[in-house]
Amino acid sequence: MTALRLERNEARRIAIRAQRLDADRPTDLLDLVRQLTFLQLDPTAAVAPSADLIAWSRLGSSYQPAHLQQAIERDRTMFEHKAQDDPINPPIAMVRSTSDLGLHLAAMSAWPPEGATVDWLQANRSFRHDVLDRLRDAGPLLSREVPDTSVVPWPSSGWTNNRNVTKMLEVLTARGEVATSGRIGRQRTWDLAERVYPAGVDIIPEPEAKRIRDERRLRALGIARAALVGDAGEPARVAGSKLEWRVDPDAVGKPFVGRTALLSPFDRLIHDRIRSEDLFDFQYILEMYKPTEARRWGYFALPILHEDRLIGKLDAVANRKSGVLAVNAIHEDVPFTSEVMAAVRAQIDDLAGWMGLEVSEPRTASRTVRGHKMA
Repeated sequence: MTALRLERNEARRIAIRAQRLDADRPTDLLDLVRQLTFLQLDPTAAVAPSADLIAWSRLGSSYQPAHLQQAIERDRTMFEHKAQDDPINPPIAMVRSTSDLGLHLAAMSAWPPEGATVDWLQANRSFRHDVLDRLRDAGPLLSREVPDTSVVPWPSSGWTNNRNVTKMLEVLTARGEVATSGRIGRQRTWDLAERVYPAGVDIIPEPEAKRIRDERRLRALGIARAALVGDAGEPARVAGSKLEWRVDPDAVGKPFVGRTALLSPFDRLIHDRIRSEDLFDFQYILEMYKPTEARRWGYFALPILHEDRLIGKLDAVANRKSGVLAVNAIHEDVPFTSEVMAAVRAQIDDLAGWMGLEVSEPRTASRTVRGHKMA
């Protein structure tokens, strides 16, 4: 098949439209999640939790975190899931539309195929049955309400070391036997999957399900590196790029009107750093794991989108006790015009208003352009 030829700005616009970050904003949370295929969950809330930031950046201030909680816990139109097939990152927690559940159940039931997790499950057969029986009798439960009857502890040098109940619950959730029923604060409650997931879901065989998931992933991204979406879409060549691309043919040639948006560090527009650098000339690293003195942009810097370019990062922290959104720096990858700066500041005001905070800029607040501090 002859590859489609795309100019770089067209490729960027395809990506932005696919992620619903153009001026044609969505209005419904469930429709948005179906288009994006998921919202990533992450406990970091230096500004706001990632799933909420991603939804707010598309839906605006009409979105409230309670809407997501209601969809998961009451309406059951969405479910929490830890993906095992992310082509870039290790397994990540996410929220998906329940209508997509049948695309994942076959892969879930076959997981894990091999390795240390299989060995651990085999060594803890009785523990697995104890957990399932406890949930059947008394679920939904917090993990601390489930006794640890493990025979072999989970071997890890990280945070999961000896947290056997939580590990077993997560493994059984990945296998589709247990599901997250809800949350009390940040703590998950767990129950048998049959009491959380709807009955009668058509399970799509894994080869066909994978093909559909690849197509959905590409539709959500618009354009992606070929290695990440299989044979979905059509091959494409982007002017000035040496990479092999796949593009959603339905996204080509559509009108584009851009806007300004503040993005979560986990936003899928910037998730593939190789794509971000190649199409957007945008460098980004999440620096929360770096020492303070080694950070260029801040602990939880928010990428800034303007029209069809990623133009900078916002270093801000929400202090809910004092009721302020502290703006430490606005990093400009290219110099902002007065109009661009006004648009960025309007988004900062919107973000603060959505969270019920006031914007505060301490004396140390700064502007930087490509790393050079501005007066």
